[in-house]
Amino acid sequence: MSFLKSLPAGAVLLHVFEAFPSTSKPLLEYHEALLRGPSPLSVAERELIAAYVSGLNACRYCHGVHEATARAFGIDEGLMGELLSDFDAASVADNLKPVLRYAKKLTLTPAKMTRADADAVYAAGWDEQALHDAVSVCALFNFMNRLVEGLGIEARADYFGLAAKRLHEGGYAGLLGRLQRR
Repeated sequence: MSFLKSLPAGAVLLHVFEAFPSTSKPLLEYHEALLRGPSPLSVAERELIAAYVSGLNACRYCHGVHEATARAFGIDEGLMGELLSDFDAASVADNLKPVLRYAKKLTLTPAKMTRADADAVYAAGWDEQALHDAVSVCALFNFMNRLVEGLGIEARADYFGLAAKRLHEGGYAGLLGRLQRR
């Protein structure tokens, strides 16, 4: 149950966005640009990073929504469980593994990032834009996880598919459009 007394019982993040449009609009614009704009990382890969970071942070809400969204964009259903339980054995593309390893380290031990971490991403064939985008998705979802947890936002498991459908079909611009119509 949300810690914001003005929100209805069972409030989801969309309710927070609607209650605080002046900060939510630029946040959703950033989501749209970062997660749906041009990038060497596919939309599926960026949603996978969002879900993975959220899983590392044990943010059930963001993990559930973005894992379902990553699946809607073609990520295999069992991959997230593999990444979280045994990263090294996970059946993820070889070139994506250093990106996810980078996101994991940045999430769990950010002060320990080194040039070697970035060099591993470059050695896998990614360029500076990919590294920037991966770091930005990681940072955004560390932020979002804290926003969700700090405001007490929760959802039942059946909500994740609905949210994923909304994000798959309309992106974050669709959420932004809902705020602009208000």
